[in-house]
Amino acid sequence: MLPRGTDVRDRVIASDPGLSRLRSAGSATVSMGSALGVEYAFAEFSGAGAMGTVIAMLLGAIVAMMGSMALGDGSAWVKARTAAFFPVSLGLGLLLGVAVGPHARLMLAVFVGVMFVAVFVRRFGPAFFFYGFMGWMGYFFASFLHATLEMMPALLLAVVLASAWVLLLSVTVLRTNPTRTLRRVLSAFDARGRELARTCADLLATTDPQREGRLRRRLQARQARLAEAGLMVEGWSAQPGALPAGRSPAALRRSMVDAHHLLDQLATAADALVRSGSGLSVLAAEVADRLARRDDRGAGEVAHRLAALAEHAGGPAGGWWPARHFAAAALEVVAVLDEAPRPETPGTVVVDDFEPAVGLAFGNLPGSAATAGDVPARHRGWNPLSRLDFVSRQAIQGAVAGGLAILVGKELSSARYYWAVLAAFIMFTGTATRTETFLKGFNRVLGTLAGLLASIGFAELTAGSTTAVLITICGAMFCGFYLLRLSYAYMIFFMTIMIGQLYTVLNEFSAGLLVLRLEETAAGAVVGLAVALLVTPLSTRDTVRAARDHLLTALGELLTAAAGRLEHRRGGPEPDFDALTRTVDHRFYQLALIARPLGRPILGGTNSPRLRHRISLYAALATHGRALAVAVRRPGNPGATRPDGPVAACRALAAAVAELAAARPGDPQPAAAAPLARADVALFAHTPAAPGERAKDPVLRALGHVHHVLRELTATGPVDLRAAPSLPAPPMSRRQRQVRAGES
Repeated sequence: MLPRGTDVRDRVIASDPGLSRLRSAGSATVSMGSALGVEYAFAEFSGAGAMGTVIAMLLGAIVAMMGSMALGDGSAWVKARTAAFFPVSLGLGLLLGVAVGPHARLMLAVFVGVMFVAVFVRRFGPAFFFYGFMGWMGYFFASFLHATLEMMPALLLAVVLASAWVLLLSVTVLRTNPTRTLRRVLSAFDARGRELARTCADLLATTDPQREGRLRRRLQARQARLAEAGLMVEGWSAQPGALPAGRSPAALRRSMVDAHHLLDQLATAADALVRSGSGLSVLAAEVADRLARRDDRGAGEVAHRLAALAEHAGGPAGGWWPARHFAAAALEVVAVLDEAPRPETPGTVVVDDFEPAVGLAFGNLPGSAATAGDVPARHRGWNPLSRLDFVSRQAIQGAVAGGLAILVGKELSSARYYWAVLAAFIMFTGTATRTETFLKGFNRVLGTLAGLLASIGFAELTAGSTTAVLITICGAMFCGFYLLRLSYAYMIFFMTIMIGQLYTVLNEFSAGLLVLRLEETAAGAVVGLAVALLVTPLSTRDTVRAARDHLLTALGELLTAAAGRLEHRRGGPEPDFDALTRTVDHRFYQLALIARPLGRPILGGTNSPRLRHRISLYAALATHGRALAVAVRRPGNPGATRPDGPVAACRALAAAVAELAAARPGDPQPAAAAPLARADVALFAHTPAAPGERAKDPVLRALGHVHHVLRELTATGPVDLRAAPSLPAPPMSRRQRQVRAGES
């Protein structure tokens, strides 16, 4: 049995590839907590007074929080250059706030302009995201705290001190080690592969039809998580210094694609074996269970027994063919898992000009903005603002939402309306579509409501104890940042607790104050939603359509490259099938990410079962595209001996994919019928292969699956959730079965 500690470790590693969430939360907590201490010590040393100490500590905490994220990656020189402009951006905001602070109406009007500029400068690069937000925070501090010109030197000194401190931390104790991080991401891929094996074991062992359906959906989710970890490996392997000397990113990419393909084969064979109803599922479940428990040697022994039984079973009926595929996949998985990533053997060509299929954003996969940036907004016909680029539209939305939040918030409180402004402005940070904006506002209100109730309890527990307050604040910081990527509501929940503790220290805590914060937050969220819907709205469905087109385009490029490889075309650069495969994976990841909000039950107008089914079809395209790439690039692939049929099928399927990309999702696809018919003829009429040979040929098998999924995508009307028909098992003589059993 797997030791319980190892099982827990695998779960933690699988849930957080590279421990990025843990690292981010730890860095933010250490940076903010230590910056508070540094600012407090310096304020006490300089005799700043009680109010000056509080302001310096708050400024230091803001700089540390933003700086810990901005300085997470890169060389020491890049971090120093980025941190050098922290005081500049914050100082400009402070100076502008001091200049207009005495004039209330002018201050509010300039505040709207500052919100526009804070978003507009994001077009200049990731660092400007933080510069814009710091400038906005500087203006906010100076305006609402009624800073004066005489206070500017002390404020700027606090900012410079915090910037220097967070830079020092980022290049020393909080420095990211690319090699160690890549090793952790590889461990996460392995752990997620074990999770997939565990789900296969549960699916093979279950006899409950309802649980069987749930386990199939879980298996699809496990495959998606495995692909996500593979993309993380892709991104981190391109980081300078991530790989040891003598190992190329291209070689690592190839080994990861092979491992990914084998695990997909394992899952596909397990599903087919369950559908066959064969008694061999019991032995296959033991194989998967041993893989999940890291008993690779035992899994290999049982897989050999399963292969022998499957070969001896034979016959036109039963589940011997999927059982044979499952055993073969398990044996190859064991071999791959035994070969941990290692430096290349002598004589292998090391590729220096490696181009990753996906780039990282602050150590993680990019969000929806990477796709939404090229999607046009609605109402372009009559609204000239909708014709602007994505960043300009968001800047306008943020400024309009902030201005309206000022008007609405002041109706609730003339002193605390900035909570409404903050809620409205933040809704356009890290979001792209109007559905994402709505969910962010909803989660902010939900987190504030839950945090309000928790804050009252914590205020009573920590009353009179400064140590307890500090521990609670640091704990809330850590938990908020650690759970941020799971749900924004968690972040706001813990932030509300932290704010409650700060008000306890300032002797201003009251339940009425927290209720007012909830009201202002809700008002800001409503304003932000209204702006997202009415001012240059970006439709989620339009963005999903764009992501779908990108996926189909990438698949078409893979099919075209496969056709060229199969007909042995010369004269051009050899296509990198591993890169093409990872591009398809990345495009599907973006599609699933953008479409995820449409499956939420709180949103009306969506058909969740139909949406989930179509997403599963696109996931199947990525899986079968990977199988095709692996089969085509292997030397001596069976399809190369008679390429006419597979080449014609690849080109016809590429044409069908292009037609699908040109049509609206869910609409009839009459134009795709002709290329799909040509692919059908190429695969089953003009390919000289018996049914058994076709099932054994990995190229024909992958093309057949792609053809079937594309036909499903062109179907109209109610979605049929029936199982995809499996390819026929090849007839074999007794002598062939004996030979194959002996080879096993």
